[in-house]
Amino acid sequence: MTDTETPTTPASTSTPAGPPRLTRLTFHGPLSEARAQGLVRRLTRTDPRTVLDIGCGWGELMLRVLAAAPRATGVGLDLNTEDLARGRRTAQARGLAERAEFVEESATGTSRGPADLVLCVGSSQALGTAEPPGHLAEALRELRRLVSDDGRVLLGEGFWQRSPTPAELAGMWPQAAATDHPDLAGLLDAVVAAGFRPEWTETANLDEWEEFESAYQADVEVWLARNPGHPLAAETRERLDRHRGQWMSYRGVLGLAYLTLVPAL
Repeated sequence: MTDTETPTTPASTSTPAGPPRLTRLTFHGPLSEARAQGLVRRLTRTDPRTVLDIGCGWGELMLRVLAAAPRATGVGLDLNTEDLARGRRTAQARGLAERAEFVEESATGTSRGPADLVLCVGSSQALGTAEPPGHLAEALRELRRLVSDDGRVLLGEGFWQRSPTPAELAGMWPQAAATDHPDLAGLLDAVVAAGFRPEWTETANLDEWEEFESAYQADVEVWLARNPGHPLAAETRERLDRHRGQWMSYRGVLGLAYLTLVPAL
């Protein structure tokens, strides 16, 4: 759902700093404050003691869970050092540093877990090596392994709201195919086949998608408008325009489901 990001380059004495990165985003996905609050309430009803966040980024949702479940500890796994550092700073500022660990580590085949609560929001590709569409079944098998029998999984996973046209697919990510995602019914069938029951099903709405996609690029768009002659301006413009074109191709076509899953015994 996101294009490759160009890292900010250090400022020199003669060149202004490069573009900022994701300063307008609270969550790295189409998730409103109201939905996040509802998710946290639901996910902490069972009083989890251990939380594992797969592809955590800066771990905003995990930190909110920890704030609402004062006996819980959490571990977030990601490979982006900048996001992990942001998560550690936020945890420190909220008094959660002793209960939140941010680890630069691949989730593929991880030995961590089982945890009482596993968060995997937009990160199922981090749990295996299979390409779409096989990655979903592989990720669900891993999630069942990583969650305790009386725990919960929050899976944030893409689905087609309707079948994409060939022209829409051509404008999305490289090699996009109709088989990359199931529809919502197919996603729920895959969840059940992997040994879960769906406790709660909800999907991101258009407002959440527009908030996310706008905030994803907003700080860089402002930077580019103010720094057209910067050495990074041309590649930044190309990246922004490419991602906006992708968004316009999957807008209203690609959905994101937030599924609260119970392991079936």
